[in-house]
Amino acid sequence: CCKAAKEHDIPEDLDKVLENKVMETVSDLYYINMSVVEMTCLDGTDGEGIVSKSVASHSDLIPGVYEGGLKIWECTFDLIDYFSEAEIQFTNKTVLDLGCGAGLLGIVALRGKADKVHFQDYNSTVIDEITLPNVVANCRSEGNRMGSGDDRKTSKPPSKRPKKAECSPDALTKCRFFSGEWSEVSRLLLSSNKPFSKYDIILTSETIYNPGYYGALHDTLAQLLDKNGCVYLASKAHYFGVGGGIHLFEEFTVERNVFRTSIVKIIDKGLQRCIMEMSFKDS
Repeated sequence: CCKAAKEHDIPEDLDKVLENKVMETVSDLYYINMSVVEMTCLDGTDGEGIVSKSVASHSDLIPGVYEGGLKIWECTFDLIDYFSEAEIQFTNKTVLDLGCGAGLLGIVALRGKADKVHFQDYNSTVIDEITLPNVVANCRSEGNRMGSGDDRKTSKPPSKRPKKAECSPDALTKCRFFSGEWSEVSRLLLSSNKPFSKYDIILTSETIYNPGYYGALHDTLAQLLDKNGCVYLASKAHYFGVGGGIHLFEEFTVERNVFRTSIVKIIDKGLQRCIMEMSFKDS
């Protein structure tokens, strides 16, 4: 199922982006309360109908319809912690948050003084209702800096919404937002009249749960990553029920013989999770 790619414009009225949104914080990052978004979308404001379909099917994944962007998955925080531990530098880099969902990985890169940060999610509803508001909320003040990464719960009761969206124009002009299937987004970027340079860093978390998507993901990384670029991929060791996992994707990548891969961190708390680094073999 090829979901057409679309670029989402940043609205001029930033206050409207955050209207009726309930904000929470984790690791000093603002994010929209997802359950409130789900409640508001159930009344018909969700053009794709993914919220009602997800609720009706009691599922966080409906292949080809809804791909999990209404939830923040735990590997996102593993990767944020790794950025700090490994002292990953985003300064002046061009970054893609692929399968972004809430967009927290891209927001961390933005705070790390990346030159450009692009966000992609399968669902347009996720971009409009979650990703874009999260980016606006985190850009509104230069005073908000990234925390230590130790806090995993809301650090304070959620406020109704930030008092005013005083978003740094410089930060927001670095951002672009896309929805659609990976190969379609690649095609849109590579054929666009807008200036496009390949990404120095591609960040992706919990996107390899379905082995049926491996070809599209691998080809997208190969097409969009700069020849000297690096991919940071966070994943569970195995996704029960859907069959994917880090070792299966690593085998797939080895067979393609385009990237060199390295498991740079293993998290053994609960279900085993991993962080993989990828770069071109000929880089």
